[in-house]
Amino acid sequence: MSESRTEAPAVETELREFLETLRDSETYQRFVEAQKELEADSEAIELLETYRQKQDALQDDEFDPSVMGELRDLQTELSNNETIQQHRDAQAELVDLLQRTNDAISERIGQEFARSLGGGCC
Repeated sequence: MSESRTEAPAVETELREFLETLRDSETYQRFVEAQKELEADSEAIELLETYRQKQDALQDDEFDPSVMGELRDLQTELSNNETIQQHRDAQAELVDLLQRTNDAISERIGQEFARSLGGGCC
């Protein structure tokens, strides 16, 4: 058996273990719970959708100061919505965890891990 064939099952096993550890992490569980709460909060969903629509309108049309004002007002509402803020905080914590994980793997393998998987901008 060649060395690469022997390494493949070990890598797959370690990857599965890593994914299980990630899925069981408190950070990921907080994100999942925040996502469920967001999806159950129709007011928050409507607010986010309205904000996205206004952003799209601003990009599609000529500059309209009234839309900018509406976006500022909506941004304030988004910032004051507890469900949305909890979701954003949980998402930021998960992104930080994944970035630190990427950094640790990259250091271990001697190259940018996410980029080697097709991620990254370049």
